[in-house]
Amino acid sequence: MSLLGNLVSQVARRAMDPEDAQRNPVNQRIDPRRTGGLGDILGSVLGSGSQTGGYNPQQYNRQTNNGFGLDDIIGGMTGGNQRGGINPGAGGLGDVLGSVLGGQRNKDGFGGQGMLIAALMPMVLSWIKRNGGLSGALSKITSMGYENQARSWMSNQQDNDNLDPNDISQLFDENEIQQVAAHTGANDIEVRQGLAELLPEVMNQLTPNGNLDNEPEANEEIDHIVDQLSNRLGALKQTYFLKKVVIVNATKLIL
Repeated sequence: MSLLGNLVSQVARRAMDPEDAQRNPVNQRIDPRRTGGLGDILGSVLGSGSQTGGYNPQQYNRQTNNGFGLDDIIGGMTGGNQRGGINPGAGGLGDVLGSVLGGQRNKDGFGGQGMLIAALMPMVLSWIKRNGGLSGALSKITSMGYENQARSWMSNQQDNDNLDPNDISQLFDENEIQQVAAHTGANDIEVRQGLAELLPEVMNQLTPNGNLDNEPEANEEIDHIVDQLSNRLGALKQTYFLKKVVIVNATKLIL
């Protein structure tokens, strides 16, 4: 069973969409603002629940991983086979994110807002983990004066009252924000806006019953995703390095 499967798989699909960069380009001039619901950037990536295939933030599909089509996602990234050591049967959410982000790193140019949200996902999950898991992160947020917003995120009947992107630096490290901007081609305002909308939705999905009853499950899932992501990116980085070594050596032999 998965709490974040629906959200992560939808984000991965949008990030992989070759038309995402044209439909939702990054590095655009935007006015940062406090939004509701899915917001501006996250909303443009996930679409509306009323649309065909759209994401519904209040539809908590706690199915097995295969129920989210993760095998199809991984198969799409690998061209239908198992290049790069990806096992389509694994269905790990961290593997999916790692493969999406690792594939983008080896491409020329940048993706769209879907890739931006995919890059922000591990940043949000790592922040929750560093702050003591689900309850610790919520306690930190409420202690900073965001109690009403946090209450809306946990509610399964209320739209998210998102954070003000101008306040994001109180939660996230400025260097991390700049690193994501450089990796995705987005500007720092878009990164802050994305974080201000993604963190609430992650919290929403981790609390489907409107409380912390399932916190152990939520924290365990976060740990698994972060660990899988780290392993996947490490493996892809090593593979990419070895390919470069082979190419360099082959060039020397030819010359």
